[in-house]
Amino acid sequence: MSARPETDLSPPDFRALRADFPILDQQINGKPLAYLDNAASAQRPRQVIDAVSHYERHDHANVHRGVHTLSQRATEAYEGARQRIAAFINASSIRELVFTRGTTEAVNLVAQSFARPRLQPDDQILISRMEHHSNIVPWQLVCEQTGAELVVAPIDERGQLRLDEFEALLGPRVRLVGLVHISNALGTINPVETIVRLCKERAIPVLLDGAQAMPHTAVDVQAIGCDFYAFSGHKMYGPTGIGALWAREEHLEAMPPWQGGGEMIRVVRFDRTEYNDLPWKFEAGTPNISGAVGLGAAVDYLSAIGMDAIAKREAELLDYATRTLEDVPGLRIIGTADRKASLVSFVMDDIHPHDIGTIVDQDGIAVRTGHHCAMPVMEFFGVPATARASFALYNDEDEIERLATALRGAREVFA
Repeated sequence: MSARPETDLSPPDFRALRADFPILDQQINGKPLAYLDNAASAQRPRQVIDAVSHYERHDHANVHRGVHTLSQRATEAYEGARQRIAAFINASSIRELVFTRGTTEAVNLVAQSFARPRLQPDDQILISRMEHHSNIVPWQLVCEQTGAELVVAPIDERGQLRLDEFEALLGPRVRLVGLVHISNALGTINPVETIVRLCKERAIPVLLDGAQAMPHTAVDVQAIGCDFYAFSGHKMYGPTGIGALWAREEHLEAMPPWQGGGEMIRVVRFDRTEYNDLPWKFEAGTPNISGAVGLGAAVDYLSAIGMDAIAKREAELLDYATRTLEDVPGLRIIGTADRKASLVSFVMDDIHPHDIGTIVDQDGIAVRTGHHCAMPVMEFFGVPATARASFALYNDEDEIERLATALRGAREVFA
């Protein structure tokens, strides 16, 4: 998809954009595929697939160290992607954008390189009850290593952060706050600007897990004001195994490398090693070059459509899905925050979510079932698991109607 002219103010034709995604043009169990599992991993448009294929077919070589033509092409593609991704989130400099394998590795990098050297026994790290496991376990590990304490801010029965209680927990022992921007299990959009302001008033650094936010809303890290922002490529129509950590340059300068090896060094001797400049100080070993190329192409694709237009369209889908699924007898939505992204988690009377997923799959409908790597959320709502329908720019109201019809059919099976 090529960018629309700046003078073109007409809304994108989202039904036409569906044709950009070749995987969607197939049948599952004799029915057209309705892919409603985008919070787990979004599909790739042809533009991303072609960019990766072109790199692999024509430009593949190791980056940075070669003087031959292919290495120079690979380096230009890799670093060009970094530049476009940094611009997409309004980073001040490419020095602030470290490529990682995804959000999980980015959070672990901050836990081990930023938090661990600074933590003392009885210090605290504050997270929330709605976090993905990837924003819980790394902090548990670093607390075990340092004697620090992990503190959890509560949520309410609608799946919203209890902001007053969160603020009350921002005591003098808190050394870092780790918070999800958008919950993968509930769809809740946290008031990150307000949260960051509260933390800044107390000089507490903030890491935001942006895995679910990046495909759904415009992210401006400077406007948000956080210290770290982590995200994954595969959530935002890019490849798996690639993501990034954005961090303030002063933090990255002060942080020691998390992993050692090639690429992250300038000089190596047996008595000492001199580390590379930012951001390469944190990118040990041969990187996922084709993944970065694909993520750069995904950013180009999203930019051409416009994040505001995507957010508007997905808000329409969320509203339609909420109203439609609420009419299904025996269905209860888990997570009803005032501000939500385009996903609906739900349970049905006397039907296990895994059975729901199996039954709707017979109608060609892909939803996610389970705890969604958010077991504390499931425990809070008193359910073992939920079914989750999550929407992307290529979904439409017809697919939501098909899901509702399949769910009614599931009730008949278990009647």
